[in-house]
Amino acid sequence: MRYRVTKSWTTVYSDPITVDAGERLVLSGKEDMWEGHRWLWARSAAGKEGWVPDTLITSGPEGAVARSAYTAVELDCVVGDVLEAVDETHGWVMCRNPEGRAGWVPRSHLEATE
Repeated sequence: MRYRVTKSWTTVYSDPITVDAGERLVLSGKEDMWEGHRWLWARSAAGKEGWVPDTLITSGPEGAVARSAYTAVELDCVVGDVLEAVDETHGWVMCRNPEGRAGWVPRSHLEATE
């Protein structure tokens, strides 16, 4: 699916959290509801912190564990850009621009296009 950017987006977190499937995470207890979706503040094994979707987390014998690989990298874009959707969750779309760069953009900043 392709999207056209209707509202520009600039990266908020310049050093985003990235985790591997099965990686242990430390949850701070900080939560946020964003457009009806629950986000949790987490710290990765590498020490990076950031928001992760609540569905990423499962409980393991030693605490919180990532169900799958995840990165919170965002994609800068401007009105009129056409982006290819790679994934979608929690009100965000993982998009790839024509240059091949990928990152998350809020769904509210996009409209579907053919």
